Amino acid sequence: MQPRAVRLVQLSRVRYAELLALQERWLRRLQAEPGTEALSGTEAGALLLCEPAGPVYTAGLRGGLTPEEAARLRALGAEVRATGRGGLATFHGPGQLLCHPVLDLRRLGLRLRTHVAALEACAVRLCELRGLSDARARPPPYTGVWLGERKICAIGVRCGRHITSHGLALNCSTDLTWFEHIVPCGLVGTGVTSLSEELQRHVTVDEVIPLFLEAFKETYKCSLISEDSPN
Repeated sequence: MQPRAVRLVQLSRVRYAELLALQERWLRRLQAEPGTEALSGTEAGALLLCEPAGPVYTAGLRGGLTPEEAARLRALGAEVRATGRGGLATFHGPGQLLCHPVLDLRRLGLRLRTHVAALEACAVRLCELRGLSDARARPPPYTGVWLGERKICAIGVRCGRHITSHGLALNCSTDLTWFEHIVPCGLVGTGVTSLSEELQRHVTVDEVIPLFLEAFKETYKCSLISEDSPN
């Protein structure tokens, strides 16, 4: 049987708001009535990849930031946004790979929990390909990918009418000091790390994207079709 196709949309370094706007357009596209902008029968959605252009703190459906905390973070020069994803507060910024799959899970034969597990598997595989064989996914509330007690990849998704949005944030060469101003994902007593920190060399987002794409295709059993423009 022919594998499902997923549109690959690479945005390079963009403002977080641009990623959210593109995500919203793809959500509308997948939710469209038949005969409008519905996907072809073999397509399952889009994989949106980018590197944030500036620092931004996001809060999930369970909150995670009080108005006073949000004001304090804005005073540091960061943007603060409420999002519709699961989880609590986290940080996004330069040196981080953001991956937002906007997928119709029915077309891939997946449930929400298996989608989350697949995202974790992609990040674990990428770490393994870079020699970090200790990378592990952990059960809730520790969703994400860890090296010991240090989280290297955060995951938070949203799913409505079987269509996913948001996804994962993998620290490549992220300035980890930004995480010191919050309790990432509400997990007290844990730390954060990055590929650069673990490998003791500078690892760019561009370096790991090919490895991530291979892991994504293997895990989701799909093909990727490059988009020329983020429509």
